[in-house]
Amino acid sequence: MGYLTIYKHGMPTSTTVSIVFNLLGAAVVTALIKIGHSDEYTMADIGRFINTEKAIEIITGILMSVVIAFSIGAFVQWISRLIFTFQYEKKMKNFGAIFGGLALTAILYFIFMKGLKGTPYYKDMKGYVEGNELYIIAGGFALFTLFSYAFQKFTKKSILLVVIAVGTFGLALAFSGNDLVNFIGVPMAAYHSYEAWTLSGGPATDFMMTSLDKKMPAEPFLLFIAGGIMVVTLWFSKKAKTVAETEISLSRQGESHERFEPNALSRAVVKGTSWLSVALSAVIPKSTQERIDKSFHKPEDNLTKTQSIDAPAFDMIRASVNLMVAGVLISIATSMKLPLSTTYVTFMVAMGTSLADRAWGAESAVYRVAGVLNVIGGWFGTAFGAFTAAGIVVFLINWEPRVMTPILLLITAFLLYRNYKSHKNKSNKILEEDSLTETGSSSVQGVIHESASNISNVVKRGNTIYTNAVKGLAKQDLALLKKNKKQIDKLSTEVDSLRDNIFYFIKNLDETSLRASSFYINILGYLQDMTQSLEYISKVSHKHINNNHKKLKFSQIKELKEIDDALEVLFNETKEAFDSRSFEKIGAIINRKKEVFDLVTDKIVKQVARTRTEESSPKNTTLYFGLLLETKDLLTATMNLLEEYYNSHDSSVEPATVSDSNE
Repeated sequence: MGYLTIYKHGMPTSTTVSIVFNLLGAAVVTALIKIGHSDEYTMADIGRFINTEKAIEIITGILMSVVIAFSIGAFVQWISRLIFTFQYEKKMKNFGAIFGGLALTAILYFIFMKGLKGTPYYKDMKGYVEGNELYIIAGGFALFTLFSYAFQKFTKKSILLVVIAVGTFGLALAFSGNDLVNFIGVPMAAYHSYEAWTLSGGPATDFMMTSLDKKMPAEPFLLFIAGGIMVVTLWFSKKAKTVAETEISLSRQGESHERFEPNALSRAVVKGTSWLSVALSAVIPKSTQERIDKSFHKPEDNLTKTQSIDAPAFDMIRASVNLMVAGVLISIATSMKLPLSTTYVTFMVAMGTSLADRAWGAESAVYRVAGVLNVIGGWFGTAFGAFTAAGIVVFLINWEPRVMTPILLLITAFLLYRNYKSHKNKSNKILEEDSLTETGSSSVQGVIHESASNISNVVKRGNTIYTNAVKGLAKQDLALLKKNKKQIDKLSTEVDSLRDNIFYFIKNLDETSLRASSFYINILGYLQDMTQSLEYISKVSHKHINNNHKKLKFSQIKELKEIDDALEVLFNETKEAFDSRSFEKIGAIINRKKEVFDLVTDKIVKQVARTRTEESSPKNTTLYFGLLLETKDLLTATMNLLEEYYNSHDSSVEPATVSDSNE
């Protein structure tokens, strides 16, 4: 269950860990049941039922693979970037042949030679390989170096293309040697167990599974079917794409939609790393630091935020290192029969190369580190969930097998279907009609026209939020106020996202369009002021009802409804003006500014009089004054926005966009 939940949310988890802890949990509970039903055994004999030494070896190997993969990935990438820099096209002409020779030799030897060691085909090659490893490596390096040189010379293309292609195939082979065993190993062992029992002719309760002490033979036909299922799943599964997106977003060199929020641990890690970096800087000579920094200097680009996210996550140097290091580590461990998780190794190599490549800068470090910590935490959750779930299933089946087996199968089918539907709905979610959009214009008039839909959306949603706050207070409807609070949080997040895009908006302006940036910044500032006022109104209303304070008086509710009606007229007229792009109508709305402000001021004066004579609830007074004052702030921000539009709009000027200005 834990595995399904983590996978559903796009968190890369491990089949190896899931299966290992499933087996361990089932074995522990089975052993406890056996001990509980026998006078011959005690709790001290649990080691006789479970291979604790092997279990500890597997767990230790998995944990060590995380550290080793991260460290080696970071080291290899740091050396590679130090040599080739981010302008690697020039360096590839001189050193590309050697790099290609090393990479392809590593892939050949460790992935193909070591990876094939456990297959039936290795018997035919054994006599040629064993004892001649050094000759194979040296010959392979010479051959692939010459090949790399010839490829670059005659095709005029980088050898990195070949390294990535071969590395992808080699990594797939390394994965299949590990993950295919996880996929088919347990059911194949169950099949052989059933086969051994049927041959014995005795009852199942008296049959000892001594046959499992020996190495189980592989069934090529079943392996072929399992491999085919894996290929089809990877090709069509949207969940697999979601998991890949999580890893790519955490390792992206440039801007990314950060999927994880920073936490105290991620901040502490970043601060500690920054302190260590400063300490090392004091030891390393300045000239050496400058030479290193020069290698890691990234070329400037003027991409928009969307273009930056749509661009490749990293260059071919890092892609080659990721494939090569991950494939080599998996193949070495598999050939040495060491337990490891291919998921952990691949993910941690990617994170290590990201760190070495300085992809986690000051702008993104806390988010990326938080993401990595979340993923690692999910791994521990997978292990604990698999152990617990397997143990519970074994206990229930042992308790009443005829009843619990079909029930558990139905629960499993339901969970699979629910997770499938949940992920499908999440994947198919399109941009909502009222969502705010970024502007790409390079002129004031262009920004005015492109931002009009955003203003209309904020006004429309703000009107609804304010009305629901008044309704919720009048009816003491906690559910409505809670929903209202979520709506304003969503709106605030969208406005903040627009403000985050200011850097890219300004970077893509030409020198003649600087007035547009000033106008756009002002508009976003007024939008943020509006959402902050609405956020306060929504939250204090929810807090008041949630804490079971006294209901507002009828006169207070009536006055709030009057203000709400006046605001509704104001907001509806504003929305209509922006929807139709009839910005000339804004003048008439601004002319009623005093009328609306006087209405709110009159309610404040009345509340002051009530407080002096008849008001007995400090909480009600605080709430009501807070609502009125924030309403004035909301009106101020709205009027400032309208005046900015009215003063800046010029119907005689044709709006310009970024693409227009560059043509």
